[in-house]
Amino acid sequence: MIDLNAAELFHSGDCCTAHDIYGCHRREEGGYVFRVWAPHAVAVKLFLNGEEVCDMALMPDGESRECVCPQAKEGDLYNFRIITFEGRELFKSDPYAFRSDLPHSKCSVICDLPPKNKRRQCGDLIDKPVNIFEVNLLSWKRHDDGSYLTFKELEEQLVPYVAGMGYTHVEFMPITEYPYDGSWGYQVTGYFSVTERLGTPTDFASLVDAFHKENIGVILDWVPAHFPKDDFGLYEFDGQPLYECALWDRMEHSGWGTRRFDFGRGEICSFLLSSAYFFLDRYAVDGLRVDAVASILYLDYDRSAGQWTPNVYGDNRNLEAIEFIKKLNKYLHEKFPDAIIIAEESTAYSGVTAKVEEGGLGFDFKWNMGWMNDVLFYCRQDPLYRHYHHTKITFSMMYSLNERYILPLSHDEVVHVKGAIVNKFPGAYEDKFAGMRGLLGFMYAHPGKKLNFMGYEVAQFAEWDYRKSIDYFLTRYEKHAEMQVFVKLLNELYKKYPPLYEIETDWKGFEWLVVDDVVNNVLAFNRYDNQGNCLMCVVNFSGIDQPNYRFGQYKGKYRLILDTDKKAFGGEGKFRKRVLNTKKIPSHGKEYSVMLDIPKLGCLYFIKEK
Repeated sequence: MIDLNAAELFHSGDCCTAHDIYGCHRREEGGYVFRVWAPHAVAVKLFLNGEEVCDMALMPDGESRECVCPQAKEGDLYNFRIITFEGRELFKSDPYAFRSDLPHSKCSVICDLPPKNKRRQCGDLIDKPVNIFEVNLLSWKRHDDGSYLTFKELEEQLVPYVAGMGYTHVEFMPITEYPYDGSWGYQVTGYFSVTERLGTPTDFASLVDAFHKENIGVILDWVPAHFPKDDFGLYEFDGQPLYECALWDRMEHSGWGTRRFDFGRGEICSFLLSSAYFFLDRYAVDGLRVDAVASILYLDYDRSAGQWTPNVYGDNRNLEAIEFIKKLNKYLHEKFPDAIIIAEESTAYSGVTAKVEEGGLGFDFKWNMGWMNDVLFYCRQDPLYRHYHHTKITFSMMYSLNERYILPLSHDEVVHVKGAIVNKFPGAYEDKFAGMRGLLGFMYAHPGKKLNFMGYEVAQFAEWDYRKSIDYFLTRYEKHAEMQVFVKLLNELYKKYPPLYEIETDWKGFEWLVVDDVVNNVLAFNRYDNQGNCLMCVVNFSGIDQPNYRFGQYKGKYRLILDTDKKAFGGEGKFRKRVLNTKKIPSHGKEYSVMLDIPKLGCLYFIKEK
């Protein structure tokens, strides 16, 4: 029997284990029990392996149905035939299924889950290095015939690759089941099932565990903003709007052709809360990246005037959705203190990473989309004209300390004719690589955790294509192999030097040295750690070398630890001075200064020793 308290929590929106109530579960006395929430249905029938086996009886809540099927066994296919009030027949997969039969059929699969993975204890990551490798598991690598690598094969190949490159975390683009490959996983039909294309839940659990054994955290891209209109999925599940909002102006994301969840309904909040809890609890993933948060927060998202209705206060905030996000973050942090919850939020909404108790949304980190857009716009410009856009490269520090940010060079920036990262840079072949190394050097020294999409580390020239592998064969060629060497070293430097990752929300951790040299396109700044150690970063975004460049700095000795123009990275290796000593020559408002040679499109790191 179902726990009445759990059922009450489900309807109120406070249940994080709805997957233990609904769906398909093995009975101790044999067979399986099936339950589904379908309040508008006149009748619901269970189909097993394509045949109708029983009617589902109404449960005490008057909205849910259940039946026991003694002959059901693990691996059987099942779905529900829902009879609507007007007599239509709908064949639906199980919203709470742990496994699906896609793409072979639209059925769910009876599945006994593997034992829970052991959680990885990592503590508070605010002052720790976080360097994320974003990967699409279906297109990182493929077999020669175009077929996918399985979870088992990814365990053998992807895990050692990520570990060998020195990343701290891996982030999977959505692996919750979805029917359309071209959605990249962002149109989800199975919120509790990992995609059948790559293997079983047991195989996925093993992949997560393998990353943990290498001390690499696993983050899942999670999509609570919308769902597709496939007839077998959540779309008008019992013949009427159920998981989607029934109000005309809140029902659809017209730009995406998808339905929006009804955050004002308790059962939907319990469904989504349980999905998030399930992956953190069962598979012990280390965090979630919550997709398209802006589309959840605002009633007028992707809507023009007259196409949306203000809330009770007369503004554009989706009050029910905001409360759901706060509840989600608060609850997940209570249950999983080590988990990190990341917002992909593209607006200036205030307090995204502030605690719920302080009026914030409660996320741990937020993608800094403004930094990404501004910096990539700047890098696309010919160096000759970059002085017209200098504020694009400096503006982020006007707001960068207001939230806890992740700096993303994500999949969104290497698709739809935006060009691969290396191909965004103008100039000769060598200049493209030099520009990319300079950008990455600037990125890793800028406040904020790091995220980079697969393929950038070998300077893939082609845009990402979800139907193909990343062009890792490029490492046969000198410049691409050298870029991979550079990225690996940069990853190791990032983890080695605390000034690169500590104190990211306070001016105590950052100081401009050169911010307004518009003519020469030069930037210089200090980063500090909690012990006061100093790392100096100098970047020359111009297309010419800057010899004998002087600027103010605190008295001391500074040792070079990174030169992106080094020959081992594919640079020219022009300047060989490895130690800088300040001289008592006033500059930039300081009593002492340093003078150095800065290669074109280059980035230099120095660590203060005295």
